[in-house]
Amino acid sequence: MQNILVQQARTSQGDELSGPANAARFWRTFRRHRLGLVGLVIVGTMVLAAVGAPYLAPADPLAQDILRARLQPPSAAHPLGTDELGRDLLSRLIYGARISLTIGLLAEGTALLIGSVIGALAGFLGGRVDDLLMRITEIFMAIPSLLFLIAVVAILEPNVVTIALALGVIGWPSEARVMRSQVLAVKNLEYVTAAHALGLRPYQVLLRHILPNALSPMIVVGTLGIAGAILTEATLSFLGLGIQQPIPSWGTMVYTGQNYIFTAWWYAVFPGLAIMLTVLGFNFVGDALRDALDPNRVTQRT
Repeated sequence: MQNILVQQARTSQGDELSGPANAARFWRTFRRHRLGLVGLVIVGTMVLAAVGAPYLAPADPLAQDILRARLQPPSAAHPLGTDELGRDLLSRLIYGARISLTIGLLAEGTALLIGSVIGALAGFLGGRVDDLLMRITEIFMAIPSLLFLIAVVAILEPNVVTIALALGVIGWPSEARVMRSQVLAVKNLEYVTAAHALGLRPYQVLLRHILPNALSPMIVVGTLGIAGAILTEATLSFLGLGIQQPIPSWGTMVYTGQNYIFTAWWYAVFPGLAIMLTVLGFNFVGDALRDALDPNRVTQRT
């Protein structure tokens, strides 16, 4: 009997590695999703722009030329035009990608860390611990996120780290609920029972057998969460409460550019397009990941 339990536990670990994590099947499914490929190209382009900003930007994003280049339309010298201080808009957009992606990744990383820990503990331990953690989760879900962010940036300096951590602190409840539901679905499966019967400690069962099978939906949630964090940061900057001048931020550029929408349309339009494309790109990738990591959805689509 013990040999059977050992075989079940070992087979489960093998299935974890050969199922959703199988690279060939994953890529074959992912590339069938055309919008997912489009999103991957968009996200990849934004990442390359952020990483290679010093080499790709045609000018210093902070350099001003009010007398000669103020509010110039798109031209060979300035492909996307200039702003009210004569700064090159393309350069500021490229450097702004750094701000948006950094905030998106840091915010969602914080939310995933907090949400995964709380959700895993709630689902695995159950009982009073589950009730307590879920009540705390519901309290955080009841807090208006925008008002919470406004209060944080009003008290603390609105820099990249402050905004990202505030987004992560207010955004973890949805991740916690997803993780809890996954743990509840996995912890009563046969191979988890076999792991308990073999005498493994609870934390070993959780880390080795439950979490690896509960992480796939979290990857999808994280991808979509990055898009949401980028959009929320842009909203804060549009309200004048986010990243402050002269640091290039897409939301700040849209906020300032609206004052010149009839005389210099490019000022607000191009940063707005950058925000829209980035959010769409992450959403497309998240949708494709959901299909690639869930064989049941693949079967339904085909």
